[in-house]
Amino acid sequence: MAKVRIVTDSNSGITQAEAKTLGVSVIPMPFLINGEDYLEDVNLTQEEFYRHLEGEATVSTSQPAVATVTDLWDSLLAEGEDVEIVHIPMSSGLSESCRTAQSLAKAYGKRVCVVDNQRISVTQKQSVLDALKLAGEGKSAQEIADYLTTTKLESSIYIALDTLKYLKKGGRLTPAAALVGSILRIKPVLQIQGDKLDAYKKVHSLSQAKQVMIEAMRGDLNTRFKESAIQGKMRLFIAHTNFYAEAETFRKELEAIFPNIPVTLVDPLSLSVSCHIGPGALAVAASVCY
Repeated sequence: MAKVRIVTDSNSGITQAEAKTLGVSVIPMPFLINGEDYLEDVNLTQEEFYRHLEGEATVSTSQPAVATVTDLWDSLLAEGEDVEIVHIPMSSGLSESCRTAQSLAKAYGKRVCVVDNQRISVTQKQSVLDALKLAGEGKSAQEIADYLTTTKLESSIYIALDTLKYLKKGGRLTPAAALVGSILRIKPVLQIQGDKLDAYKKVHSLSQAKQVMIEAMRGDLNTRFKESAIQGKMRLFIAHTNFYAEAETFRKELEAIFPNIPVTLVDPLSLSVSCHIGPGALAVAASVCY
């Protein structure tokens, strides 16, 4: 029976400390801030990141260096000839890091399986937790990768933004659209449905945004996730960008509205997404779990 090791990146929201507890490996995502290199949760904390972002620093994301990935794989595989790796990077629709890892894995044969799970943040974290359970049952790396691929679209994320400023700054919104949004106090609700960050609805307040997200999630649970919800396989999560108190309030609201669907995670949103949407964002997510 193969010994399966699970690898992911910090976009999953799994910290280096939590990784040690879970027994997984987390590759820190690199950032360039005012020309200086940083690694998430290594020399860049959540608090430091938002201080830079709100201080008008120039912040950009990158993908992990090739050597960072292959050196980690090599060290894990050196534990024994029966070791296999399941690598779960962030969605290929949001970064090239997944395709890079898939290309690198070709040199490792069947010992490294890179899953294009098309997830990020709390839903990506759930995939890691599912992989751990499957590995604990003795499943091979390929069997785990097949399950994660089959269920990759059984997740949903809705995100309410506080401002359009950072979408404009990142070149994902025209200055004119951002200006109009600021004047009209528009707070967009975005969605991630297995791939890219897309527009969903426009509202004028956080309370309206929360109601839109709740109704969107209700719709998902009553349609595309109906069978999984009936079987008790669905989980709800909350993610946020430096919005801890509101995230906890939202958790209590969701628990009252969806009493049969456990809210199992309340995590900071991935910094790779946060740099494009800014602080004060609130999200609800759902995912099937193994």
